Amino acid sequence: MVLLREEQIKHNVEESTKMVGNELSQHKGSYASGLNRRGFLSEELGIDLFKPVTIGQRFDVEEIKKRFNKAFLQNNLKDIQFEFGIASFDRLGNNVFEKISPNFINAYEDTLNNFSFNWGLEALSGTAGENLGVNEVLFVVIPNIKGLVLKSLRWKIATSILFTLIILAAFYLTVRTVLRQKKLGEIKNDFINNMTHEFKTPIATISLAVDAMRNEKVINDRQKLSYFSGIIKEENQRMNRQVETILKASQLEKQEVDLNMKPVHVHEVIKDVVDNFTLQLEDKKGRVELSLNAPNDLIEADEVHFSNLVNNLVDNAVKYAKDNAPPVIKLITSSNGKNFTVKIEDNGIGMNRDTVKRIFERFYRAHTGNVHNVKGFGLGLSYVKTVVEAHNGDIKAESTLGKGSSFTIELPLKKA
Repeated sequence: MVLLREEQIKHNVEESTKMVGNELSQHKGSYASGLNRRGFLSEELGIDLFKPVTIGQRFDVEEIKKRFNKAFLQNNLKDIQFEFGIASFDRLGNNVFEKISPNFINAYEDTLNNFSFNWGLEALSGTAGENLGVNEVLFVVIPNIKGLVLKSLRWKIATSILFTLIILAAFYLTVRTVLRQKKLGEIKNDFINNMTHEFKTPIATISLAVDAMRNEKVINDRQKLSYFSGIIKEENQRMNRQVETILKASQLEKQEVDLNMKPVHVHEVIKDVVDNFTLQLEDKKGRVELSLNAPNDLIEADEVHFSNLVNNLVDNAVKYAKDNAPPVIKLITSSNGKNFTVKIEDNGIGMNRDTVKRIFERFYRAHTGNVHNVKGFGLGLSYVKTVVEAHNGDIKAESTLGKGSSFTIELPLKKA
């Protein structure tokens, strides 16, 4: 487009120059008048009386400039900058510029950036000075032809760039959407597999318990009926908790849950949560080390959701412990004038960098061989992050594969 426009401008300049040159040539070949202003014969009669007047002598710079402006306007070159000059050549080939615009010489010498064109001024056929007139040439120079081309195309170039960016953005969004849909498809399949596995066990247990209760021996034994009905109720509650976990995660994601914010002492919540894991840790010969060093542990929080938050992090530390090493879980707290910080460290199996980047995504689970070796839907850490953000806090995860993980939560303290 730029090259085409440049050729078009050059062509229009050449046509305009020819138009002006032909107009000026109509006045070539006429003789000078021998009368002075008072009507008397001039003192310098001699041969000059019969010498034709050149174009450079007949017209001044302003007159020639007006003709060029008119010609440029007719050829769609409005407000174009130009320089011009008229040179005369004698019989020996020497040239002299009789008329030049103010910056013509400098523009004419810069052949790298400027475009120049010349057109011969010849006397019309049949005039008295046809063969006697001095040879003259009209020169035109267009300074900075490249800049002129770009200026004339600035809106088209801007539009082209805009549409190119739109096309690239549309392509990027399309590819991004395709990759995201593929990722969501994989997450959906993983979630369905995990959900199927999680529901399969209690359903199978309930089915066995119902079959057992149909046995005549069991029907007549109240103790066994109570035992199997207890199993059914327990497994039903387990399934209900799993469904509630999914629903709560969905509601928190949509911000449809109203948090019951009230003053909460974090140290008390931590102690209560740790007490719930005493039996599991004793079974694995593990321990919890508490370093509750925060001088101020009072925050504004929803006690239920915050307790679940801490419970999920400690539960993960227990579930992802090494098989050959007792789990050691450290909870360290600190506080400054504005924020409360709690750090939960473990010596478990750890995570690689890719897993650390994705652990807060919904339904994402780090696979360690068997997909179902650790139960869950992959909603725990997503729930944790959502709750932390709902409390205007921040959570950061760090981990080294084979050495353990740590989660640091920072929450604003309750204002006095």
